[in-house]
Amino acid sequence: MSEKPETNGRATAGENVIVNEAARQAAAAAEELGHASEAAAEHTMADQENALVAENEKLKAEVAALNDKYLRLNAEFDNARKRNAKERIELLQFAGENVLKNVIPVVDDMERAIAHNEGVDDIKAVKEGFNLIHGKLLHILGAQGLKPMTDVKGKPFDTDRHEAITKAPAPVDRLKGCVLEVAESGYTLHDKVVRYAKVVVGE
Repeated sequence: MSEKPETNGRATAGENVIVNEAARQAAAAAEELGHASEAAAEHTMADQENALVAENEKLKAEVAALNDKYLRLNAEFDNARKRNAKERIELLQFAGENVLKNVIPVVDDMERAIAHNEGVDDIKAVKEGFNLIHGKLLHILGAQGLKPMTDVKGKPFDTDRHEAITKAPAPVDRLKGCVLEVAESGYTLHDKVVRYAKVVVGE
């Protein structure tokens, strides 16, 4: 039986040393690579956390700005609502101010006429004075859109404009269902009936 040469045994041991060294270096490189990967991962996570924190702060600022805007708008709306309510109340209270100011001179005329009529015996002059005052009052009211219904007598009874207070026999057949007499004049305000004419209807 032949023996292996010693040189072969020494060569194998050297190869083992080289292999072991290579394995050690590979392990060291792998460990270093692992540390580098962990550091990179930690760095990436830190960047992500910083980005999330920045985004969170940005969103908080936006919410605060929107909340402030909402509070301001709500306050403005509340002020506008109160202002409108006050204006409506004032409008209702003083809506007729202009009409009343225009009617005051008519009251003055009436007072002057009453004082003047105390020493007047001429009925014609008294009637003329009252007719003038009546005409002046109608003119003032007409300027505000209030007009009397002048075309009522002899016209067919209209429930949209007239209110029947009684019925009476019609003197002629054509007046049946028509207005015979006007007991109280009706008025329209800008073509809207504000007071129905109280009438006697023929039957």
